[in-house]
Amino acid sequence: MVSTETAAPVKETSIWTPLSKAFLWSFLICLGIVVVYPLLWMAMNGFKNNVQIFGDPFALPTHWSWRNYVRAWNQGVRDYVVVSVLVTVASAICTVMISAWTAFGLTRSKLPGKPIVLIVVLGGLMLSPTVALIPLVKMFQALGLYNSFWALIILYTAFRVPFTTFLIRAYMLDLPSELDEAATMDGASEGQRFWRIILPMCRPIIASCIILHVLFAWNEYIFAMVFTSGTDMTTLPVGLTAIMAKHGTDYSVVFAAMTISALPIVIIFFATQRYFIRGLAEGIGK
Repeated sequence: MVSTETAAPVKETSIWTPLSKAFLWSFLICLGIVVVYPLLWMAMNGFKNNVQIFGDPFALPTHWSWRNYVRAWNQGVRDYVVVSVLVTVASAICTVMISAWTAFGLTRSKLPGKPIVLIVVLGGLMLSPTVALIPLVKMFQALGLYNSFWALIILYTAFRVPFTTFLIRAYMLDLPSELDEAATMDGASEGQRFWRIILPMCRPIIASCIILHVLFAWNEYIFAMVFTSGTDMTTLPVGLTAIMAKHGTDYSVVFAAMTISALPIVIIFFATQRYFIRGLAEGIGK
């Protein structure tokens, strides 16, 4: 009898698959070292003194003391952090709410002239903040808002609304229109549709927009330097320059102040990176 059984095909394994994975992991590890090492180096130098910094800047501290961090905190970093938190939180809330309402009107409402409004809003992306500094200073001085928290909150909100609206609108475009029809049939108003249906479904992109705005407002320097001159309204970027001018030769205190200013952003990003990446991927990719 002739056997009709055939041998099972042998699955060929490519050598490129493990090599590509090894290359990818090596690249990611090197990239992580390039990004994380400067932060660790800055934090470690905050524990040293000038002799150790200039003697061997890449070595570990011989004595781990929080003295420099306490000095930096008491030299004004505490007040700068409070001001930066207030301005960043207030402007982030205003930016996200205005942008979400604008995106809702451009995508879910039957408003006349929506293309024109969209062009005007997105045209704000082409406006350079530095070009408008002089007119803005004169306008805020005339309004009595110069050298106040409101100046920074309004400026941060105005210059971030176009980009934030662009992101949220791109996300809302892919939401099913049947939700609006069902809510309308149930007697829901536009405000109820926005707060109870659309906004909760946009949580990933809202989280991404909040993180992007926090990164911008926390590190912004030009507006904070030009529109505030009092020590009670100094944000962290401007305050760090003041600390560097005051402790120019005491680099350990400067490194400690820089570490304190960077620590909140690093913690926020690592704590919310999953929502940040998901929101951008779903928003921009649609």
